[in-house]
Amino acid sequence: MGKRGAEMRRLIWIALVLTLGWSAWWWAAGWGLRQSLDVWFAAQGARGWQADYAQMTTTGFPARHVTVIDAPALADPATGAAWSADALTLDSRAAWPGHLTLRFPDTAQRLSWFDRTADLTAEGMAADLRLRPGLALEIEKLALTAGPWSVIAPDGDLIRADTLALSMQQSGDAPETYALSLSGEALSPGPGLREAARISRSLPPAFEVFTLDARVTFDKPWDRSAIETARPQPREVDLRLAEAAWGELRLMAAGRFTVDAEGRPEGTVTVKAENWREMLAMAERSGALPPQAADAALRSLSMLERLGGNPERLDLQLNLRGGFVALGPLPLGPAPRLILR
Repeated sequence: MGKRGAEMRRLIWIALVLTLGWSAWWWAAGWGLRQSLDVWFAAQGARGWQADYAQMTTTGFPARHVTVIDAPALADPATGAAWSADALTLDSRAAWPGHLTLRFPDTAQRLSWFDRTADLTAEGMAADLRLRPGLALEIEKLALTAGPWSVIAPDGDLIRADTLALSMQQSGDAPETYALSLSGEALSPGPGLREAARISRSLPPAFEVFTLDARVTFDKPWDRSAIETARPQPREVDLRLAEAAWGELRLMAAGRFTVDAEGRPEGTVTVKAENWREMLAMAERSGALPPQAADAALRSLSMLERLGGNPERLDLQLNLRGGFVALGPLPLGPAPRLILR
């Protein structure tokens, strides 16, 4: 009985030491996380940003660190971009904080850019982050998901959808290369956006298909410097498939191109379009395509349509060269600058 009692006491002491050790680790790691966040907010404020929060608390003992930041607000005066919310929750395993989940509130998040504002409301919006070890907090994988969401401006709805799924994962041996995917079910432009883009009333309220699959190499990996200093910029894009189906309109695109330091793309993109005349008319009505360019495009596309034999479908190649986009030998105008600000 004495020997068994001694073994029991030893086990109790071991369990007690482990419990006290784990408790000390949990407390120290939680305190360190809060201190790191507090230092980060202060550093952004010293750089001229607005970077505020009301309070920060940590729960989740013993297995997790669940840190709630009340009333966070960030604003970058250089770009005019700002974001604020009622709260932001950071949830990670106590043993390894590199697998982190950000949970956004179901209440409205305020978005601002220069003199415009909008409210983003989303049910169950969360971002799962896998970070590589190190102070840079380099993103190995990000998966952002949400249930029904909407963006509402003061003058009305801008856009809404039933779901949102965005994935970004490091691909291959190069840490600056990411596989990207994006999809949204029942994506619906709001009345204000439909009016601004002069979208035909005959089109249904929502897209049937809206997806993107690409592989992008940036000039640096995505890490904490993407917020603190400058966003990584795309340098090589392998657009595997971008597809949108909206009523009788269907558009698919794929191609490869590079992007220089000025944001000018260089390469080719293959486009398949059904009911392209309506797309062209929408681009002209919205002002995205000048009338002269629209007339020239209509003549050229009509000729290609006759050569293809399908009166409602076009298969064509867009050439991106020297800052301009051309349909075969026909110049269409300046190519869009691909710069993340």
